[in-house]
Amino acid sequence: MVVARLRCPVCAGPLAAATDARALRCPRRHSFDLARQGYVNLLTGRAPHAGDTPAMVAARADFLAAGHYDVISAALAEAAAHAGAAGLGAYPLVVDAGAGTGRHLAAVLAALPDAVGLALDVAKPALRRAARAHPRAAAALADTWRPLPLADHSVAVLLNVFAPRNGDEFHRVLHPAGALLVVTPTDDHLAELVDVLGLLRVDPAKADRVADSLSGRFTPHHATVHTARLPLDRAEVTTLVGMGPSAWHTDPHRLAVAIDALPAPVTVTASVRLTVWRPR
Repeated sequence: MVVARLRCPVCAGPLAAATDARALRCPRRHSFDLARQGYVNLLTGRAPHAGDTPAMVAARADFLAAGHYDVISAALAEAAAHAGAAGLGAYPLVVDAGAGTGRHLAAVLAALPDAVGLALDVAKPALRRAARAHPRAAAALADTWRPLPLADHSVAVLLNVFAPRNGDEFHRVLHPAGALLVVTPTDDHLAELVDVLGLLRVDPAKADRVADSLSGRFTPHHATVHTARLPLDRAEVTTLVGMGPSAWHTDPHRLAVAIDALPAPVTVTASVRLTVWRPR
């Protein structure tokens, strides 16, 4: 059901399972291996970056498994359930571009019992988990900055959570009646930790940059802010920092000293904006 919507990243031809079930092939014989961990490699050439490291993915999996970001999963599931995907044919496709471990995609699929899902990410450690995130989800290694390995207008709901946005490709693959759900942090997100731990700040122009990346292709339908107060112990704070972009920009020793100085537990604000965009 998912394979039928995939396209060859070399020639854009349809893909089908090879007779040995170990690869996907197009009519021009371009072949893409199925990893034993359950995902298909649809990346051509070398990726410009490897994505999150195994340590970052493990940290994210632990943090999400504890339910700390369930506020995001629940908001996405509710928005997807109201997006009208059920009217877009049999087995509507939900794609998470930059899916990470696939937890948010799994929550959306649980809310859409007739849908199937596809997790796209450039990080192999993340896809190994995303491939097992839900029985109706598949996973593919792909760089979302490049043309997406999907047929035109094949996607009913497209998720984009704390991830890069390829407006042109999102518009191409999304059904004209589909919905793009974009989650971005607000200024209050993790505010209690930013100064104390020297974390990266939310760009004040974030909302404008998101709009610019989608302008001309999408129209904002509505936006909602979702907030939760998270009581975290020091180990959970370490995990939280280790799973995000600040993991690339903080000195581990200095960070450990700063975390040790925090009260236990420390209450941290999770605050995100979910915007539903419709294709023009």
